[in-house]
Amino acid sequence: MTISMYAASVPVFRQMLLSLSDVLAKAEAHATAKNIEPSALLQSRLFPDMLSFTRQIQIAADFAKSVSARLARIDVPSYEDNEQSFADLQARITKTLALLDTLTPAQFDGSEELDIVLRPGTPKEKKLSGQNYLLAYGLPQFFFHVTTAYSLLRHNGIEIGKKDYMGAY
Repeated sequence: MTISMYAASVPVFRQMLLSLSDVLAKAEAHATAKNIEPSALLQSRLFPDMLSFTRQIQIAADFAKSVSARLARIDVPSYEDNEQSFADLQARITKTLALLDTLTPAQFDGSEELDIVLRPGTPKEKKLSGQNYLLAYGLPQFFFHVTTAYSLLRHNGIEIGKKDYMGAY
């Protein structure tokens, strides 16, 4: 039995972005209930050299849109990284989900054989097949940033658990 590139990507990105939206809402409610300045959560880090919570959400959304767009053979939309509030981050997730909703399984047909070039023309240029791009690069990167965002919220006392992380499946 084979699994389509669409089935291995878009529904997975959707599930995790929806769960990320839900934990984001819980974080905002927690901040409001506890009189915590939102920026304390939005700019939180586990260590000074890591990216902030806000940046983790931005990057997770970026991987969901860019991996899906490349595999569907459409231009990767560009998002400004200017989110500064819970509402801004929710809007970014909503925008990404809207893009995913426009994609069809047919657009992904044969994408496992696509040549994907990362960082073209630079010393870090890397060429991957579409399948390796999704399974060995795109999904692990996406999950890293979703998990880091979840961990930052959990570390900051937001009452979320594995069920929140997994979302509806």
